[in-house]
Parts: sequence; structure tokens; C-alpha cells
Amino acid sequence: MPATLFSPGRGAASAVRPVRRPPAAGVTRRPGRRRFLSWLSRNRRLAIALLLCVAAGITVHQLTPPPADTATTLAAARDLPAGTALAAADLASVRIPPQLVSDGSITVPGEATGKQLAAPLRKGQLLTDSQLLGPGLLTGTAAGAAAVPLRMADPSSIQLVSPGQLVNVVLTGANGYDQNSPSEVLASSVPVLWTSGQGGKTGQWLGTAETDGLIVVAAAPEQAARLAGASTQGKLFFVLVGPPAAQG
Repeated sequence: MPATLFSPGRGAASAVRPVRRPPAAGVTRRPGRRRFLSWLSRNRRLAIALLLCVAAGITVHQLTPPPADTATTLAAARDLPAGTALAAADLASVRIPPQLVSDGSITVPGEATGKQLAAPLRKGQLLTDSQLLGPGLLTGTAAGAAAVPLRMADPSSIQLVSPGQLVNVVLTGANGYDQNSPSEVLASSVPVLWTSGQGGKTGQWLGTAETDGLIVVAAAPEQAARLAGASTQGKLFFVLVGPPAAQG
């Protein structure tokens, strides 16, 4: 008769304790996985919230457009008056969308250093060749237009005009004795490009060390022909005028 498995001194109802067998060869237990599953069962809501956050982050990342390309250009580092000879400290490199870079934009500091401003710049305003003394001043003018320097008979009057204003250039031959000499309008409604009264100094483009009473205007070919050398024929004055009336 086989031996009984009941413990001594216990009744027949006592259950036999199961015998734990060692794991088979090549089989390893995973206590970490069991601990994770146990934690997951206890923190089910937290796990769901974390998964939802990850899913939302992935969705936002996929829907967010990639950053747009940018271009580097130069802007005024501070308020700069007209006539300023630009130094490296006056300019700052800024990055802007490529579509905002206009024709004539200056992107390399060496292209502007040492050149003079033809008009004032506000801090942060982008720099272009049309704001510097030089051929860029004629940007947008009619074909064949010329930048003509004129010396006014009254240098103090230069303080009354600024770049962009329209003037009539008047020649008079009066010398203080003959007051009956007629005056002649040499050019009408020509825009002023630069004036010495706005802080102008000697510049390479002007080629002269004497700028007192000097203004530069944009003139059509026929006007430029009349203005050239006009100061040798008499005294030059300007008259401020408004823009021509719009045609209805």
C-alpha cells in the first residue's frame, strides 16, 4: 500500500502543500515585468493619462509646420540721422523671412561701413542701397534720371528741406544792383535726394570737401542739362512744392 501524503497529527481534510519545482533549464523568471504589471494595475488611470499626453504631443508635432527659412540682412542698431558715416556698431544683423528681403538690401556689413546715410533710419529699420549716398539714391526714378548736386545761394535755407520733398529750382541773375533781372525756373517738382543740412559730411560720392549749402536732386535728362553749371550763371534758390494733383 502506498505511503500517505498526510502530515502526522493532521486530519484527513488537511491539504497537501504543493511542491515548488525548480525552473527548467533555459527558463528565467522576470520579476521586473511582474512588478510593472502590478504597478500598471494599481495606476491604470495614470498610465492612460500618460499615453494620451504622448499621443497628443506626437499629433501636435506632426501638424506643426516646419520652421520657415530665414535670411540675414542689416538693420539700424540705433536711431541714425541723415548724413551719418556708418560704422560697424551702427548696424545689427537680423534674420527675417526671405520674402521680406527687398532688392538692394545690404547683407554684408563691409558693403555699408564708411558710407553715408542719405535719409534718417529708425532703430530696427532695414538698410538698403537707396538709403546711402550713391547710385542707389536713384532707385525707382525714370530711366535716364540723374542725381544733380546744386549749391544754394542761401546755405541757411537748406535747414528747411529734407530728402523726399519736392522743390522748384529757380535761377536769378540779380546781383544786388540790378533788381530787375528776371528769375527762371530751371526744374519743377524735382525730388530732393540729400541735403547738407541733414547732417551731411564729406563723402566719396560727392567728391568735394565743401558741402555747405549743397543739395542733391533727381532730375530728368532735360532738367539735368539746364541744372548743370547753373550756379555759374547766377544764384540758385529752391521753392518747396507739393505733389501734383491726382488725375480724376
